[in-house]
Amino acid sequence: MIAERVPLNTNRYDSFLERKNALLDDPSICEQNRRLFRRFFEFEEYKLKRRNRLTQVDDSSVITLEGYLTKFKNVNRWFANKPWTELTEEDIRRVYDELEDGKILSARGGRFSCRVDYYNKIFKSKPFDLAGKAQLAKQVIEFATPSESVVRFVLEPEVRKLIEYVFQRPHRLLVWLAFDVGENINSLLVLKKRDFSRQTNPDTGEPEYRVQLRREILKRSRTPRSEITNYRETVQLLDEHLANRGDDEPLFDFGYGGAAKFLSRAADAAGVRCQPYGQAVTWKDLRSGMACDLLRKGWSSDEVNARLGHRPSSKEIDKYINFMALDRHRPKAKAREFEMVQLQEQLEHTKARERLMAQRFGAMEQNLELMRTRFSDVATIMQRNPKVADVELALALKTRENVQLN
Repeated sequence: MIAERVPLNTNRYDSFLERKNALLDDPSICEQNRRLFRRFFEFEEYKLKRRNRLTQVDDSSVITLEGYLTKFKNVNRWFANKPWTELTEEDIRRVYDELEDGKILSARGGRFSCRVDYYNKIFKSKPFDLAGKAQLAKQVIEFATPSESVVRFVLEPEVRKLIEYVFQRPHRLLVWLAFDVGENINSLLVLKKRDFSRQTNPDTGEPEYRVQLRREILKRSRTPRSEITNYRETVQLLDEHLANRGDDEPLFDFGYGGAAKFLSRAADAAGVRCQPYGQAVTWKDLRSGMACDLLRKGWSSDEVNARLGHRPSSKEIDKYINFMALDRHRPKAKAREFEMVQLQEQLEHTKARERLMAQRFGAMEQNLELMRTRFSDVATIMQRNPKVADVELALALKTRENVQLN
């Protein structure tokens, strides 16, 4: 059965169509390449619909397609607008070497960190295949390795510092949702009031929200799920914000561009940068920060993976565990636990010995009290009968008195 799913963010879909048409009609790009781009988008949209059993592309598909707009422009510039059908081995090798040697720079003036994406999605894939150059590119790009996975995140103290410079309530709510729930920013931006259910935590008695993360708003690799908020600030902001929203009304009235702009300004004003290398803060870093924060607070990797929407087999979280040396702390924790057990055993042994000593001293005190009583009685007998000078005799007389009384 075909699933009827349409782009949830129609503004974004319209923006994509506008940008795609602008690319395909751009006179600065040679006609051969524009025709190739058009063929690719027709193929890719058809593939996304059929592979995902859709009647038309949905929001996740739009995100995939958007990525090719910038890539096509960049690759066309690298090859100096030469028709891709006419590229030679020397052309491809030149671009490949310049990318690897850092001679082709990104807009920020640095080396392209996503080079492997270009190799796998453009050079060795369908776009170059349509130009008849994919096999040639595979021969040239023989030694490319997967991109090194970069560790970058912001933790709770930095988030609290950053949010002091976020002044609008919807903006503050988005920051807390990103760090608390930890879902992708594009998914958070299309949440609706009906995705939130207020409830009371049965253990603490405090209010919390259950956030429903529906399949149609998630990246295809993410697992649909519901998550419980962890922070009071998130609950307070949701209480205030949801009061003015209809059930089917989007939570936010702005898109990714506005979100990226206010986050960047707030982070710069607060002087907050990513750990450990000081990169500029992005929305993805809040998601990574949530994962690191939960790991540091004792959550297992499986629990964090589940909250991130990753499959149980995902190894993405491992790089953060390794970086923070959390696994290295466990043997030390076990050693401390063993020491604590030993100390507890010693303490119990000491307490038992003290109890025995107290019992012995109690018995000795009773015996001393008994002896004092007996000697007092002897003294009394000796005073009444001065002829009894022998203590033993006095004790015998006392004993006989007791017998006669009984």
